[in-house]
Amino acid sequence: MGMANLRNSLSSLPLKQPTQSTLAFSTRIMTSSTSRNPNPNPNQDQLRIRQVPELDAVETGRVVSQCLERYYTSTTVKRNGKGTAIVWFRNDLRVLDNEALFKAWSSSDMVLPVYCVDPRLFQTTYHFGFPKTGALRGQFLIECLTDLRKNLMSRGLNLMIQHGKPEEIIPSLVKSFGAHTVYAQRETCSEEVNVENMVRKRLGKLVLSSSSSSSLPSKNEFVNPNSSKSPMLQLIWGTTMYHLDDIPFNSSSIPDVYTQFRKSVEAKSKVRGCIKIPASLGPPPSVNDWGCVPSIDQLGLQSQKVSKGMKFVGGESAALGRVYEYFWKKDLLRVYKETRNGMLGPDYSTKFSPWLASGSLSPRYIYEEVKRYERERQANDSTYWVLFELIWRDYFRFISLKYGNALFHLGGPRKVEHKWSQDQKLFESWRDGCTGYPLIDANMKELTATGFMSNRGRQIVCSFLVRDMGIDWRIGAEWFETCLLDYDPCSNYGNWTYGAGVGNDPREDRYFSIPKQAQTYDPEGEYVAYWLPQLQELPKDKRNFPGSSYIEQVVPLKFGSMNPNRYQNRASTGRRTNFRAKQATQLEQK
Repeated sequence: MGMANLRNSLSSLPLKQPTQSTLAFSTRIMTSSTSRNPNPNPNQDQLRIRQVPELDAVETGRVVSQCLERYYTSTTVKRNGKGTAIVWFRNDLRVLDNEALFKAWSSSDMVLPVYCVDPRLFQTTYHFGFPKTGALRGQFLIECLTDLRKNLMSRGLNLMIQHGKPEEIIPSLVKSFGAHTVYAQRETCSEEVNVENMVRKRLGKLVLSSSSSSSLPSKNEFVNPNSSKSPMLQLIWGTTMYHLDDIPFNSSSIPDVYTQFRKSVEAKSKVRGCIKIPASLGPPPSVNDWGCVPSIDQLGLQSQKVSKGMKFVGGESAALGRVYEYFWKKDLLRVYKETRNGMLGPDYSTKFSPWLASGSLSPRYIYEEVKRYERERQANDSTYWVLFELIWRDYFRFISLKYGNALFHLGGPRKVEHKWSQDQKLFESWRDGCTGYPLIDANMKELTATGFMSNRGRQIVCSFLVRDMGIDWRIGAEWFETCLLDYDPCSNYGNWTYGAGVGNDPREDRYFSIPKQAQTYDPEGEYVAYWLPQLQELPKDKRNFPGSSYIEQVVPLKFGSMNPNRYQNRASTGRRTNFRAKQATQLEQK
């Protein structure tokens, strides 16, 4: 709560390549200085890194073992299929509640798990040529793959890792191993859908040998409508808390307003239980070379170490450890709603999003743990609010089905016409955390240093970029794509279109007043002083309002004053067309 190239439509339109001007823009942006402020030497406490989760290896192992044991299938579950099935891992890097993995096991007598290191994931974004995957997310992915391989091996399998395009690798493996079916998680955005279509098309050109085709499952759901002798690609929906087949809408009738969507699914849909898995998933087919987990260099990235703030540990084991730590060990779920708008430290919110984005953590597992917590400890507004936020995540995923590439267009799903600036220097000041507004600068420095930013921070910096600076929202969305550990296209672009006023928000102008936000969410300036050490010597009530003690402000605010004593909640209607003071007051209370 978020690939980022301007998406093709779901009907597989060809991708347009970045122009020389956008590449030149990217080159200027990426090579400019990333630190303009003098930064005094921080003390040791400031440099302390908080690992998320904070569990050690022994405790994590115990948690994972106990967790997965609760989700083993009973001994009565039978394996009905024959032959080999392939699991093509994508953004579902987990064992628990992985329906594609379970269906591959039940429909075969051998399973080949495969991950393709697709070079396209490490190219550049469509408009402004930023890296599609930054170093911190690259390292997080490496840790996810390492952990997935370990968890598969503990259940009698392994993970084949190959470098290349899935539409080339998967059919080749199908042919080599005589696999009758490839199971994979279904995606919704055009780049991923196009890859699925290319894999399916190439599989349709293969013909299994008679011995391989005899291994095809007998159930109707596994029958290929084109040819019983061709291998199949079976896509499984596994990305949301509510299943696509269970919501009371088809993709074209999904409500544009989140509240309507939420109320309908809560009233008319149920969350499916997690898929249980057998204790042993083996045997794997005979493989000469399983491949190695890539290094950061092999991904074409330069190593970046987290030296301050939060260091997230990648992988399913860390994800399950974090759920245990937050819900049960620290008992923080009971106060989530009260603390969720914090900005400093690992425990003001769940921090589940990086693992949800990589598929290392199932949203249905979180749902079941919330319900278990409500049974065993207490149910309150906080326990519900975790599910409320997961429904937001579902909503953006389903909206991507409804609107397709419009999610990535300048005018967004509502086709809003607006003249945006692409001022390079202004963008650089925002990106580098040098705007002269401590709350903006601190959030942007946290993003660069850790790959994470609070939900509150994301809304604030988005509003500042598009409302106060007037910058093209897509530049911000693409920069987030580069940096965020928890990047996924649906949530990232859904939130940016929402914040920029081109999405499905019924309010036309979402403005977040920097003074109001600072006074409400960082009243003593602890957050800004942590990321901007030069503010530590100022009185606490001046840290967010430092005046001439800080760098010059690059733009004036559209509404409000950086003098806290003069701040007024009433917004002027004369500064912006189509903006109502009543809306501003309501939004500033957020």
